[in-house]
Amino acid sequence: MTTHVKRAFKYRFCPTDAQAAELSRTFGCVRKVYNLALAARTQAWATHQERVTYNATSAMLTAWKKTGELAYLNEVSSVPLQQALRHLQTAFTNFFGKRAKYPRFTSRKTSRRSAEYTTSAFRFRNGELRLAKMSEPLRIVWSRPLPEGTKPSTVTVSQDSAGRWFVSLLCEDPSVKPLPATGQAIGVDVGLNHLLTLSTGEKITNPRHERRDRAALAKAQRNLARKARGDGANRRKARLKAAKIHARIADRRRDTLHKLTTRLVRENQTIVIEDLTVRNMVKNRKLARAISDAAWSEFRSMLEYKAQWYGREVIAVDRWFPSSRLCSACGTLRDTMPLNVRTWTCDCATTHDRDVNAAHNLLAAGLAVTVCGAGVRPQRSTPDGQSATKQKPSRREP
Repeated sequence: MTTHVKRAFKYRFCPTDAQAAELSRTFGCVRKVYNLALAARTQAWATHQERVTYNATSAMLTAWKKTGELAYLNEVSSVPLQQALRHLQTAFTNFFGKRAKYPRFTSRKTSRRSAEYTTSAFRFRNGELRLAKMSEPLRIVWSRPLPEGTKPSTVTVSQDSAGRWFVSLLCEDPSVKPLPATGQAIGVDVGLNHLLTLSTGEKITNPRHERRDRAALAKAQRNLARKARGDGANRRKARLKAAKIHARIADRRRDTLHKLTTRLVRENQTIVIEDLTVRNMVKNRKLARAISDAAWSEFRSMLEYKAQWYGREVIAVDRWFPSSRLCSACGTLRDTMPLNVRTWTCDCATTHDRDVNAAHNLLAAGLAVTVCGAGVRPQRSTPDGQSATKQKPSRREP
């Protein structure tokens, strides 16, 4: 049975003054409803140990609209407000399932400005998108066509910190199908000097997108710091200038990662990476900026969902696997391997490039998992210092 993948197609658009005002009001109402519902659920649990459901918060929303203080909620479409309650319900579901932290209140200054519309709140016809409460269609910059014969099921409108407006259309994409199987497998070692090192010996240079704009960003941030705090026009202009530089850096980084991950998924059937804890690694003040700029977590996320789309396999090797200290030729495990050591010679007379050797070891460990289910975490007390290559097969989830 063929199942179509749902993809979100994101476009820029230029709202009219009336549309911008309507969307800004909607963003504010969405934030208000989310915070009110979160406060009500938190209070109910703290006072009566009671879990408030989505249906209960929906009834609360109806009551809020009838009060004089919150009557302005009737001025915007009701669908984004209901979607905000559904998102809060999802946040609580993830919290109780121990997949996320407790939901937090949204802020006017720091939270994402967005509103989600379902099919009852928009009309998409002849390439024109009209949202509820709006008489004119959005002026969308169609940078690429939607899949032929599909219609969006959900529309999300957002505005980023740089003032740019985006509309995201969720559609089924029949063009996304599993690629022809290939026997190619590859190990990928991420780094800072080189963004990726492949087990084939290829090294992909780290573009260091943040470093290219570091001087301009520092100047913009110093200018922003000199402005008096508040909602003054000069501070808004300074904040917008800094935000545009951040957006330019993020766009370049995202574009690079998309190209790299698409290439790896198309060329290889199995891709082996290392399960890094980036959140702990960025606590190193000397490397935090470089690690954040490399965006290893975003790289892994893109790689995994594209592999799922196209019928590929991504294997994450245990973070404690000593890929850099293990000789890929004889299996000897060195006691230490400082970061400044980029090449080293094993007792078997094999000279290794640190990153290429790590990629080879990651590939071997990943293939051991696919072939016999062996664990990729080495034994701690092997007599000869070699890693465990054969262990009791573990049950693999489908």
